[in-house]
Amino acid sequence: MCRNIRPLHNFDPPATTEEVRSAALQYVRKISGYNKPSQVNREAFERAVDEVAHASMHLLEALQTSAPPKDREIEAAKARARSAARYAA
Repeated sequence: MCRNIRPLHNFDPPATTEEVRSAALQYVRKISGYNKPSQVNREAFERAVDEVAHASMHLLEALQTSAPPKDREIEAAKARARSAARYAA
């Protein structure tokens, strides 16, 4: 799957609608093969993004966990450390 799509469940504060829409956009771009669709496909592309974002919001609202919420800053620092180790020369 696309590396740009990040987990959105169980964070404090919860995922915003912008984050969910960005993930939906990345997903639709990946499966359609279009980074920017043509005019003829624009409506179908945007509708797909809206529908995936809508379904994703419902999913995130319905999921339950007993784990404590993750901190966004700590998770971002971990990701930066992994990236630094991966791309160290």
